[in-house]
Amino acid sequence: MNYSHLISVFTIILASSSVSILAQQPYIGKGTNACDSQDNSNSAFGYFCNGVNRSCQSYLTFRSQPPFTSVATISSLLGSDPLELSQLNSVAQNATFDTNQMVLVPVTCSCSGQYYQTNTSYVIKKDDTFLTIANNTLQGLSTCHAINAENKEQASNLVLGSRLNVPLRCACPTKNQTDDGTKYLLSYLVTFGEFVSLISDKFGSDTRATLAANGLSENDTIFPFTTLLVPLLNPPLSSQVVGNSPPPPLPSSPTPPAVPVSNDSSKKTWIYVVVGVVGGVVALFLLGVVIFFLFFRKRQKKADPRFVSESFEAVEKPLNKKVEDESEEFLESLSSIAQSVKIYKFEEIKTATENFSPTCLIKGSVYRGTINGDFAAIKKMSGDVSKEINLLSKINHFNLISLSGICFQDGHWYLVYEYASNGPLSDWICHQNGDQKSLNWTQRVQISLDVATGLNYLHSYTSPPHVHKDLNGSNIFLDGDLRAKPNFGLARSADGEEGEFALTRHIVGTQGYMAPEYLENGLVSPKLDVYAFGVLLLEILTGNEVSVLYEGSNTNLAEVLIPVLHDENAKENLSNFIDPSLQGKYPAELAIAIVRLIDNCIKKDPSHRPGMDEIVQSLSRIMTATHSWEMSYSISVSPQRLS
Repeated sequence: MNYSHLISVFTIILASSSVSILAQQPYIGKGTNACDSQDNSNSAFGYFCNGVNRSCQSYLTFRSQPPFTSVATISSLLGSDPLELSQLNSVAQNATFDTNQMVLVPVTCSCSGQYYQTNTSYVIKKDDTFLTIANNTLQGLSTCHAINAENKEQASNLVLGSRLNVPLRCACPTKNQTDDGTKYLLSYLVTFGEFVSLISDKFGSDTRATLAANGLSENDTIFPFTTLLVPLLNPPLSSQVVGNSPPPPLPSSPTPPAVPVSNDSSKKTWIYVVVGVVGGVVALFLLGVVIFFLFFRKRQKKADPRFVSESFEAVEKPLNKKVEDESEEFLESLSSIAQSVKIYKFEEIKTATENFSPTCLIKGSVYRGTINGDFAAIKKMSGDVSKEINLLSKINHFNLISLSGICFQDGHWYLVYEYASNGPLSDWICHQNGDQKSLNWTQRVQISLDVATGLNYLHSYTSPPHVHKDLNGSNIFLDGDLRAKPNFGLARSADGEEGEFALTRHIVGTQGYMAPEYLENGLVSPKLDVYAFGVLLLEILTGNEVSVLYEGSNTNLAEVLIPVLHDENAKENLSNFIDPSLQGKYPAELAIAIVRLIDNCIKKDPSHRPGMDEIVQSLSRIMTATHSWEMSYSISVSPQRLS
């Protein structure tokens, strides 16, 4: 069966379409991060006020993230009416949403000068910038350009506790859109791996209308942390953003205050008391850490290189002073960390692991624990882990292992992670151990896309950007649905300027996965992860560990790809190249596309490797084509089974 027609879906360009809806607004694309640009050709400052009405009912989407997880906190953040928000999402006014749940937000959109916007206010917090407010807190519902334009007097000096006026991205239908039946425009927050057609289908909108509304063609790329305007004939429904329709809303209670706390004063007092007590206990714990480092660290000259703090690389400083400073900073930041992770008592950790029973040991110093009936992975660590905790506590992404809690006892830290029930990816792609675990083609592509998406988040959407540094099959875990989540305990900041490399003398990683420039010169950049990802893809495709793959080449891993990419018997060689456990059940064209991607990822020159954002887009297209192949394959196999 020839599946080459599946690939062509990615190169189709809209011909002369009869769509009578003119382009409403230019799509912002990658313009969200260029904060100094004054160009609004990509709508960076806002959508143009070119609709029939200067004011209209509009809608936004927002993904629930701590501390914005309730009707009250989300409506306060985005300047929406809490009663209307609760009714639109079919929940009670005092409801709390699950983390990452998509929430519909009703707003009134109005012209302000030449741009449409709906306004909200925001109180500046520690380490805030216009970019982090726009991309992190508001998830892309505003831009650093628009916030700067509204708050020019504060742009050069953001004062902690001062209030900003923040314009949110919205728009009203144009005349042509209105003539075609469009009544509302939804500002949809794009996330990883999404396409215009998928977003349009979610809300029952015509894909061509959505493309035209954003000035896009069918082969254009859309990016996370940007808004896509979706034309709607009717108001959006809660059933369109969740798996099942929730029960009807409960009778409305009095509107809660637009802050993330209860309006019950006695409850407030109790919360303050609990927070104060917990804070005091934690402060005592951390004071013990400071004393431990100051008086005992000198004795520990030889530490396990895999757990040496990244802050000690390349520069030697007085150790006691450094630890003291870092511990003080960590103490200061603990209050913000406690908002996203729980601080456990040591007795809770002991109970969870059955007093660190060998039966609960997963590997090394990692134990399986049971907390409130759910499994968790509990990692015991020594030394300065403040940077790791700080990073982990700020990151909340589906494709990364999340940190849910911490504990300190007798000089040791205990980090509580989410539990991935299907274990490391290496157990599923390497079959030398004789087990029966195996993955089909679709699962392999999805896992590859999951890993790429997680890495792209680290590279592009953490501030500052981070590099994983030790990507391999043993550091990627599969949950109950076989979705991949990399663990990034060795991740470090990519300290170099844009386009440049950071330098380290501390080489840490897994043999076979480390890029040449890192091994030879200690150069650290996101392209280091790209190389390791190419090696990982090769393992996923062939079912062989990297050490086995290197047996077929001298020092250049790309040599093993030559028979598939450049030999005249490439198709025959492909069948010998792909993991035999697939039993030939894979689309050859898509397999070759992945081999080409691997070849690009493991280029010796890091500047010739693609970025993770490009890799995500490539794998997203391959994933879509895989779903089409899967349907075609099922249809072709079914008659054979019947006969």
